[in-house]
Amino acid sequence: MTGPRPLHVRWLGRVGYRDAHALQRGVFTESPDDHLLLLEHPPVYTLGVRADPGHVLVDPATVGAELVRTDRGGDVTYHGPGQLVGYPILSVAGRGGGGMADTPAYVASVEQLVIDTLADLGVVADRLLGYPGVWVGVGSDAPRKICAIGVRLTRGRSMHGFALNVDPDLAMFDHIVPCGIADKAVTSLAVEGVDASMREVVDAVSARAVERWGGAGADRHDVAWRERPADLSPFSRGEGPGAPVRPPRSRGRLAEAGVTEGLAITARKPDWMRATFRISDDYRRVKATMRDLDLVTVCEEAGCPNIFECWADGTATFMINGERCTRACGFCLVDTRHPGPPDPGEPERVAEAVERMGLGYAVVTAVARDDMSDGGAAGFAATIAAIRNRTPDTAVEVLIPDCRGDPDALEVVFGARPDVCNHNIETVARLQRAVRPSASYARSLAVLARAKAAGLTTKSSIIVGLGETVPEVEATLADLRGVGTDIVTIGQYLRPTSHHLPVARWWTPDELTRVKAVGEAMGISHVEAGPLTRSSYHARQAATAAAGPG
Repeated sequence: MTGPRPLHVRWLGRVGYRDAHALQRGVFTESPDDHLLLLEHPPVYTLGVRADPGHVLVDPATVGAELVRTDRGGDVTYHGPGQLVGYPILSVAGRGGGGMADTPAYVASVEQLVIDTLADLGVVADRLLGYPGVWVGVGSDAPRKICAIGVRLTRGRSMHGFALNVDPDLAMFDHIVPCGIADKAVTSLAVEGVDASMREVVDAVSARAVERWGGAGADRHDVAWRERPADLSPFSRGEGPGAPVRPPRSRGRLAEAGVTEGLAITARKPDWMRATFRISDDYRRVKATMRDLDLVTVCEEAGCPNIFECWADGTATFMINGERCTRACGFCLVDTRHPGPPDPGEPERVAEAVERMGLGYAVVTAVARDDMSDGGAAGFAATIAAIRNRTPDTAVEVLIPDCRGDPDALEVVFGARPDVCNHNIETVARLQRAVRPSASYARSLAVLARAKAAGLTTKSSIIVGLGETVPEVEATLADLRGVGTDIVTIGQYLRPTSHHLPVARWWTPDELTRVKAVGEAMGISHVEAGPLTRSSYHARQAATAAAGPG
C-alpha cells in the first residue's frame, strides 16, 4: 500500500443506480486517490452476490422500482429518494498495516462513521450483535435498522458502502425482506423524530468522513441542491439557433448556484480572445466540400472561433444525426427545434468528405437525440464504419452525447472502436444544473468510465468563464482523472447571443497554463488549455501527445 491519499468528497444529487455503479467501478480501477461519493438513487432494489431472490416479495415494476443485481456483499435492500447513499472508494489498510485488507475492520470503520454522524444529529445508534448495519433502540425489545451496509474489497480497494435512511418512503421496504432480516423493523431519522434536511445530513457525514479518512487532505464539491423534474426533460425547444431558450430559468439557476453577475455581451474582449479572421483557399475548399455533400459541421453550428484556422488546416468536425438538438444547454448555439429523422445516407457522405479532404484524423460529433431509442448511437457506429471502409488508415475521434446513460446504446459506439471517445463534462459540479440542465455530472463521469473500461482512449472538455473558481476546475480535473480520462481540453466560454448565459469573467492565458500543469501533474496524459481552445481543437495533436512516444 502507498502512503495516505487525498479524499475527494462529492455530493452528486440523484443518480441512477447503473450510472453510479459504472462511476464507482471507474474510480475504483483508475483513481490514485480516495473518494466518497454521496447521492440519492431513484427507487431501486439491489441484490448482493449472496442474495436470496425470494426475499423480493413483489414485481418491483409494480411499485415503480428497478431490480438490479450487483457485486456487493449482503442480501436485498432498497434505495430511493430520501435515503443518503455513500460510496467510499478507499485504499484500505491490511492486517498489521500490510497484506490482505482487513475487511471486518473496514466495515467497522464505516459503521462507526455512521454512528458518529447520527450522534452529531442527536440519535443514539450502535451495532446489533449478529446483524449487519447500524441500529437504533439497541438493548430494547424493538431494535430498528436505520442504515444498511454492504461493501466489497478487492486488491485493497473498497466499493459500495452505506445507505442511511433520512426520510425515505419506508413502505418500499415492505416489498422485500430487508437484508434478509424478517423480524426486525426499518426506521429513519424522520421516524425517530429528527427533523434534518438531506443537506444537513450530508454535511454531517462529510465532516466525519474528512476526520476519519482525510488525513492527507480533502476537498468537497456539490452539484445543485435544488432539483426539479423539468431539469431532466427530454425536449428543450427554442425557435432556432440563439432563440430565447428559457433564459429567466437558466439565469435563475445560475443565481441559485451563486453566480449573480456577468459581463455585458457588448463588453470588449481582451486581446487574447481575438481569433484570426482569414479566408484561405483551403478554407473555401473545405466549405465547398461540406456544401456539396450537404453536411453539417459543429464548427459552423456552434460558432467556433477556430473555424478559419482549422479549415485552413484542412480539418473539420462533422456533426451527424441532424443539426437540431433535443437539449438546450445555456452555452450552446445549436438549433433546439424539434429534430427530424436521421438521414441514412449521412455516414457515407461523411466518409466521402474525409476521403476528398485526405484526412488522416477525422472528428465526428452529434447533437443529443433523446427522441431516438439509442440516443443516436447507431449513427456514430455507421459513420465510423463508413470512414474506415473508404480510408482505413484514418483515425476517428467521436464526441458523443450521454445517450441517457443506456449501457446498450453506449456499447454500440464503443463496439465500433473509435480511436478516441470524447464526452464533455462541460462545467464544474456546482454549475451543472444551470449550464446544462438536461445532463448530469455523475452520468457524464459514468460515460467516460464505461468508455475507459471498454479499452478506449477517453477525452473530455471543460468550459471556463461561467462563474467557476480555480479550485472547482481543479476538482473537476481530479474527477476526470479519477475515471481515467486521457485527454482534457479547457477553453474560455464565449457568449453566442444575449439569450445565452453571460460570461462571468475572462480567464487569462497564464491561469489556463497553470490549470493545464495541475491536470497533467494529476496524471492526465494531455491537457490542452488556452483561451480559444475547444473540444476538437488540435484533436490529432492531443491524441498523439496522449499516446506518448512510439
